Amino acid sequence: MIEARGVCLKYPNGTMALKNIELTIEPGELVYITGPSGSGKTSLLKLFMGVEFPTAGSLNVLGHHISKGQASGIRSLRRMIGPVFQDFRLIKGRTALENVMLGMRFLDTTPGLIRENARHALEKVGLEQKMLSLVEHMSWGECQRVAIARAVAREPALIIADEPTGNLDKDNAVNILELLKSFGDANRAVIITTHATHLIEGERHARHIRINNGTISQE
Repeated sequence: MIEARGVCLKYPNGTMALKNIELTIEPGELVYITGPSGSGKTSLLKLFMGVEFPTAGSLNVLGHHISKGQASGIRSLRRMIGPVFQDFRLIKGRTALENVMLGMRFLDTTPGLIRENARHALEKVGLEQKMLSLVEHMSWGECQRVAIARAVAREPALIIADEPTGNLDKDNAVNILELLKSFGDANRAVIITTHATHLIEGERHARHIRINNGTISQE
């Protein structure tokens, strides 16, 4: 599913964000990536999504080689990934249902099926009563659930969540992690970055990868 060999990422300003990353992630895995702010967690997710490209090494995600000049392949890859961003990236003035549907607009399917899948995804995250609410009238936690619904509605092969517990108290953070975990299956991997290591210490059926200063320091 994901194979990184000697991957490095150097930004145009000279910052070396990632150094010699060696990593394999298989279908069905639940993977937590931890580390301090600026350690390279988000940079690694950007590589997985084809937002950034390795400056050295080789990276393959869901059968796609991640490199510059592979625009059509990157577009195809992104259709297979369900991302949950830190800032949610919801569109104000639109309902929860419309936001989820907009997340599927590039899929090769009918408008009717898009709407049906969007409604089903919102039901899965517990927002069946909020489908027609404008997102600006929803709470922070509800907006996060809309973002998760948008990610899973497209039935992705890979779910990526960047710091989904960042602004939540312990109980709500645990609920969000459990919700994200519930969407994993034998063919779908779930990757979650988090600062909240105390919430995942008891996880027995997950991989814990720690990044520090752009390198994998512990697994």
